[in-house]
Amino acid sequence: MPELFIGGHWTTALDGHSREIRCPADGSLVAVVDEAGPKDAAAAVAAARDAFDRGSWPGTPAGDRGGLLLRVAELLEREKPTLARAESLDTGKRLVESEYDLDDIANCFRYFGTLASSGSGGRVVEVGSPEIDSRVVHEPVGVCVLITPWNYPLLQTAWKVAPALAAGNTFVLKPSELTPHTAIHLMRLLTEAGLPGGAANLILGSGATAGAPLVTDERVDLVSFTGGVVTGRWIMSAVAPTVKKLALELGGKNPNIVFTDCDFDTAVDYALTAVFLHSGQVCSAGARLLVQEQLHDAFVDEIVHRARNIRLGGPFDENARAGPLISAEHRQKITDYVAAGIDEGAVLRCGGTRPDDPDLVKGFYYPPTVLDDCTPDMSVVQDESFGPVLTVERFRDEAEAVALANDTVYGLAGGVWTQDTEKAQRVASRLRAGTVWINDFHPYVPQAEWGGMKQSGVGRELGPSGLHEYQELKHIWRNTAPRPQRWFE
Repeated sequence: MPELFIGGHWTTALDGHSREIRCPADGSLVAVVDEAGPKDAAAAVAAARDAFDRGSWPGTPAGDRGGLLLRVAELLEREKPTLARAESLDTGKRLVESEYDLDDIANCFRYFGTLASSGSGGRVVEVGSPEIDSRVVHEPVGVCVLITPWNYPLLQTAWKVAPALAAGNTFVLKPSELTPHTAIHLMRLLTEAGLPGGAANLILGSGATAGAPLVTDERVDLVSFTGGVVTGRWIMSAVAPTVKKLALELGGKNPNIVFTDCDFDTAVDYALTAVFLHSGQVCSAGARLLVQEQLHDAFVDEIVHRARNIRLGGPFDENARAGPLISAEHRQKITDYVAAGIDEGAVLRCGGTRPDDPDLVKGFYYPPTVLDDCTPDMSVVQDESFGPVLTVERFRDEAEAVALANDTVYGLAGGVWTQDTEKAQRVASRLRAGTVWINDFHPYVPQAEWGGMKQSGVGRELGPSGLHEYQELKHIWRNTAPRPQRWFE
């Protein structure tokens, strides 16, 4: 059946192109889907533009918009088994991880549904005159282009779709060409929940053929992109001629700082999860381990010991603890990345070669890898791998830990492990990162903003600010007793 959703109707790609979707765990064919081109992108934008300018959704009361999002949350819970399986087949991630993601996705829609339902009539501005009614109100931005990545396909989609709809916008969604199926299913759920035709549009395809025309279209008011920094820089440049609103989440090279007074066993456990969850294909992965020098040897030895025992396997292997990488190309990138680090002087402690297990040969697996004795000048310390690679650096004291942690162009997230509360707060306050965890790593909630500093991005997702990204502020001044001013008599 057709997989493009434009103007409330399912349709096929105008140029007749298609793409095979294969499971990264074993290369098996998942499906063949439509591959959109510039004509399809233009049609989707036209539908979203018409739905915003002449449709009912932007003028729908905030409480009703919120109610629809709450219904979507219920539908997501109903469809959890189907969606989790689809997500795992597309990404190769373990089914249990996809199931956890679905809970977070439903919570995201529920949060923004509740937030929209509680919307006020605006902020009253007191100007010192009883004759003046002055207020600032929030209005939808307009047509939004939402471009999402392959590592958390439906979760990242929810982070954009839920606030965009809560604010009253219409949108065109372009998921990664590698992982389209949960986005397709979401369009069906939005329709079932009662979203008017044209408010939600779906385009499948590559960034070059489907994404670029969306970004540069002058009828688009906002672009929200999650992905790599190179593409993010191009988008920032591409939207400049039409001065669109822009939100970018571009990943990170996130430090996980471990002081000698940490809870050793717990810090080791979380350090492993920080970097090896979803085989390191996480924008907030704690891929830089900074260990105080007195603790270094014992801590890293334990990390290496446990990393060697992490079992790789497909999404439905209940004994597996880590899955494959997304593609053969990405695995080769990781292979080259590790080789470059070794050439620069990093010490390979474990991993570093493709597994020879015959059960894994058809998939794109790469083992948990630890590179020790790293220094800030190495490419593996500065560049994001987006894979199961942990680099280890030593530090002497608190000041050096902060300096090393901030020695990066990124600023998405970071962790601090210490039982000294005051030290933890000092370090957290000095880290240039959008999220800092103290004695924890990876949790987030939809009520709190998510985003990065420096080259990790522009703007915020989640929280009240995540809604405000999709809104424009308007000042409305009403004179209740106008009289002639007689300036020019």
